[in-house]
Amino acid sequence: MKFECSAQELFNGLVNATRALSSRPAMQILEGVLLRAGDDEVELMCSDGSLSIKSQVQANVSVPGEVVLPGRLLTEIVRKLPEGTVAFSMNEKLVVTIRCCQSRSTITGMPSAEFPQMKDLVNTHALHFPQKKLRDMISKVTFAIALQESRQALTGCLMEVTGDELRLVGLDGFRLALQRMHDNFVLPDGVEKVSAIIPGRVMNEIAHIMEDDDSMATFHLDNTHMMVVMGKTTLVTSLLAGEYINYRQILPTAWLTRVTVKRKELQDAIERASLMAKEGKNNLIRMKATQNNLRITSMSELGDVLEELDAHLEGEDIEIAFNSRYISDVIKNVDEDCCTLCMNTNVSPCVISPMDGDSYLYLVLPVRVYN
Repeated sequence: MKFECSAQELFNGLVNATRALSSRPAMQILEGVLLRAGDDEVELMCSDGSLSIKSQVQANVSVPGEVVLPGRLLTEIVRKLPEGTVAFSMNEKLVVTIRCCQSRSTITGMPSAEFPQMKDLVNTHALHFPQKKLRDMISKVTFAIALQESRQALTGCLMEVTGDELRLVGLDGFRLALQRMHDNFVLPDGVEKVSAIIPGRVMNEIAHIMEDDDSMATFHLDNTHMMVVMGKTTLVTSLLAGEYINYRQILPTAWLTRVTVKRKELQDAIERASLMAKEGKNNLIRMKATQNNLRITSMSELGDVLEELDAHLEGEDIEIAFNSRYISDVIKNVDEDCCTLCMNTNVSPCVISPMDGDSYLYLVLPVRVYN
């Protein structure tokens, strides 16, 4: 194997591919990155057994070949190289020499025969989404995905696609995050809805790989796997099995109290109140909504905080309490000037949504308190 390519492009490809590396690989071969040189490009692929990521880098290949090199070590070596062209050459003992300007390194590789192959879903139906918009949606949902849960499905993000809407849902038992994209999506013939439960970690990796532009990401799904093509990077993952919670059943359809408030003022007030709440035993903040006023309070053995905000109230006055972290995480992911909080009682879910439209919806469970 022998090739030359841009050091920066190689590094960018390695950064994407090595996102699939596990911190505790089941086999030594899974610590590596597969380099496959041929046809004027080099493929870089990593896998942890259930997630595989492949990046393609344009290269001048003089001798095709393939080898598995230590993934993290190679990435760090390339990271430290000067800008310019990097040259790779390999001898019959799988020793790879890396040259760039006045720098030379050698790494002993492993044969590629045992490296897992990436599942090919190219012949399945394709769904296309704009990368920048989808990346933003993912970032506003994944915080609500359960990290550890007896129901494995809740450690994933639910993706639902119909002919005119994409939904992403995250739910951890304390809060729910829902993001919507309205567009015209072409589904397979005779299919009204495509749904999949994608591991939360994988959704975060997809968001990191996506470009900050309107180029399209292509999704291919079957019953057990998903493939995502994003420019020169391809990701294949196993989907989570099982049934997702019927989240529609827990979304309130009516409300008795609706509070409209400036989002930035609300976020800042919650964060200040959270400083004292964290010193208490239950990380609790209280909200009391009355006409034209929203009071936020917190207390601990060290003191208390009172915040007062201008707000527009429709319906009944209410006093309700939340875990400060859960409500703060939600408000931080709202990027509009104003948001609304819809409630029925102080023990029923609070729904945060935009003043107009339905691009997002968040639900937070309150904390039952006794005066």
